[in-house]
Amino acid sequence: IQKIVENLLKNIPGIGESMLKVAKRLEDSLKGLVVPGMVFEELGFEYVGPIQGHRFDRLIQTFENVKKLNRPVLVHVATQKGKGYEPAEERPSLFHGVGPFDRETGLLRKKPDGPPAYTEVFGRILTRLAFEDEKIVAVSAAMPGGTGLKYFAGKFPERFYDVGIAEQHGVTFSGGLAAEGFKPVAAIYSTFLQRAYDQIVHDVCLPDLPVVFALDRAGLVGDDGPTHHGNFDLSYLRHIPNLIVMSPKDENELQNMIKTALDCGHPAAVRYPRGTGEGVELDPYPRALTVGEAERLTLGSDAAIFAVGHTVNPALRAARLLNRKGIHVSVINARFIKPVDRKMIRELAEETDCFVTVEENSLLGGFGSAVLEVIAEERLWDLRVHRIGLPDHFIEQGPQDLLRRKYGLDEKGIARQVERFLRTRRTDPALDFLHENKNR
Repeated sequence: IQKIVENLLKNIPGIGESMLKVAKRLEDSLKGLVVPGMVFEELGFEYVGPIQGHRFDRLIQTFENVKKLNRPVLVHVATQKGKGYEPAEERPSLFHGVGPFDRETGLLRKKPDGPPAYTEVFGRILTRLAFEDEKIVAVSAAMPGGTGLKYFAGKFPERFYDVGIAEQHGVTFSGGLAAEGFKPVAAIYSTFLQRAYDQIVHDVCLPDLPVVFALDRAGLVGDDGPTHHGNFDLSYLRHIPNLIVMSPKDENELQNMIKTALDCGHPAAVRYPRGTGEGVELDPYPRALTVGEAERLTLGSDAAIFAVGHTVNPALRAARLLNRKGIHVSVINARFIKPVDRKMIRELAEETDCFVTVEENSLLGGFGSAVLEVIAEERLWDLRVHRIGLPDHFIEQGPQDLLRRKYGLDEKGIARQVERFLRTRRTDPALDFLHENKNR
């Protein structure tokens, strides 16, 4: 019909072409008012929809029809989150990623009372600090609930910015806020910050703008699976100039690191895991840490274990297991992945010739690699190093505890690897030869 009308207009003497142009403009204007797909048609797509996304018969019929079109097609399907289950329809954000719940009531099954989640501790300490410093602002990429910023948004709606599912824009926007004298805190899941890598480098770190990146869900996240594990952030962040990278051993240290990041005057990333804290008492007011300074937790000369973030407490428990076997190790809370505490490494190299690094991150380019770099630069040739972390493949879906056992990141796995490593010091003739001949 459209073609017939166009031909009729063209054939009107004198004014046909002009009338056709006017008709096309009118058509485009009307379509722009009533048809949401106008922008896609301007890009060359055939737009179909919106169609009801909960009617399988209509969906099948539509897809069968569009298969016959010999051009790009965009099908707009409208659905309702939680459709068919009333509790999910009423509270869609709660059921976005959900654990066990009562089918009749829709209520989540409460876990036994325990320590607060790292996410909650972050959200509450940032809100407290914001009462004292009006320059603190918060940025979310459509995840105010998931990142704990709901507390901040409730108290300071005018200082909270949700940029939507646009991490790249969120990072650049944070850089702009910092350039204007604000103290932006961008709370983003570790795995999602990868999307904004170019913006981190060029729009924040290159101009050395004091943006704080709060990296939630760092390390193994469990049931959300391979797309959500945060096992690359240490590798993709630590080599960027001007950026400070740190990870807390518990929820109280998380408070201190948020304070440290806000006060340091440089780009800073604080990475912390999914789940609850260690149950330690929270200081009434956070204190800023000395940047680049690790913390020694135990003494022992058989080996030194450098652990990062969540792995510190399993390393401490591993040290107790080893102590029962007569193996005495020093456990170091690294705190800072960048800058690494070179002084601590040099001091421990005077006490032991065996270093072990533990991290919930890929072994390629992570904290263990940073320690090896320092050892090479300091020419500490007597040291032997064993790295414990995640292998060079995508980690599968599974409960956090199960995955940590599988990859040797629980206390028994750490203790077993340390004990095996110490045995090789005496039994590997190739290593003995290398050490005996290192100065020849």
